Amino acid sequence: MAKIQFDNVTKTFGSRPEQAMRMLDQGMDRAAIQQRTGQVAALSKVSFLVEEGEIVVVMGLSGSGKSTLARCLNNLIVPTAGRVLVDGVYVGGLNSAALRHLRQHKLGMVFQNFALFPHKTVLQNAEYGLEVMGAPKTQRTEKALEMLARVGLAGWEGAMPAELSGGMRQRVGLARALALDPDILLMDEAFSALDPLIRRDMQEELIRLQDDLRKTVLFITHDLDEAIKLGDRIVLLRDGCVVQEGTPEDILTSPADDYVARFVEGADLTRVLTAATVMKPWGDVAVLGIDGPRTALRKMKNQSITSLFVLERYTHSLAGLITADDALALAQDGKRDLDAIVRKDIITVHESAPVTELIPLMADLPHPLAVVDDKHRLAGVIVRGALLGALAETKGGTA
Repeated sequence: MAKIQFDNVTKTFGSRPEQAMRMLDQGMDRAAIQQRTGQVAALSKVSFLVEEGEIVVVMGLSGSGKSTLARCLNNLIVPTAGRVLVDGVYVGGLNSAALRHLRQHKLGMVFQNFALFPHKTVLQNAEYGLEVMGAPKTQRTEKALEMLARVGLAGWEGAMPAELSGGMRQRVGLARALALDPDILLMDEAFSALDPLIRRDMQEELIRLQDDLRKTVLFITHDLDEAIKLGDRIVLLRDGCVVQEGTPEDILTSPADDYVARFVEGADLTRVLTAATVMKPWGDVAVLGIDGPRTALRKMKNQSITSLFVLERYTHSLAGLITADDALALAQDGKRDLDAIVRKDIITVHESAPVTELIPLMADLPHPLAVVDDKHRLAGVIVRGALLGALAETKGGTA
């Protein structure tokens, strides 16, 4: 079951929603509906899922419906049609007490304008949500201090918001949301008001926190670079409709239509291409406890290579690499155990490693670069020619 589900969510603003809904069902677009009726179709049949622990970025230009969608999640805006579900529960069907519980316990919100109380200290701002919930003073102070330390503000507890930089104030807002220990973080243009350098710092901070806390995050932005950096998946809106949903690589390499292609035009694909994108199948390998040096040499000869990757017999994890010279010497000595010649300190990369990190690793590497999965199993190999070719094809974002 998805953590969040948007199921055909439609929202119209105006006094005649039924008329706007009929026009949407007839396939009319937002501009035509507004021109004929004065009704604004902010969202039209938006559907997508957010799985637990994911960062899903909702992206689009101003007026695309991003913030309206975010407010439908916590029912600050009630959809005209469709449903929003959290943990399988229909948000629109909750009574006032259950809705308040959802907002206080499951959802943490981080706003664009920080929304700090200027007359309260950093600590008082960070513990405010817990105070509203009625948490004991000792408990809320302890939790707020913990979260302030997590976001890098230990020692600033007694400062006032006016004494902080923009980035520090946003960290207070993030600490306040995290102090509630919510399942879901709703971040609506949370970093948009920050200077570029501070904005990048906050993006890195969110990535670091996500590695530790694994929250479910719905992140709203109009910035493509931010979406690429943060999103496990991106949902791209235009005029209240979903025009494409997918990973950052899906959006950049396979745009759904001309609008998406123009939206991502000029983006640097090397920001999202990974080792898995450019690797190729690894071919024959040697297996410890099964293959001997003569078998290994035959496999190298058949592939016209001078080295061979070696796998563990039972786990099939990558043990290392052997060379033709070492295998020949072992065979001439009359020995069969490849373990004696396995080079175990070879460089490997995870399949999710960005291609920009691979270039320096391969500069003087005399053999292909091994790509491994989470269990250190060999997923593929990268040769310099294939890597350089992929970089050349994606330079400037065009093939």
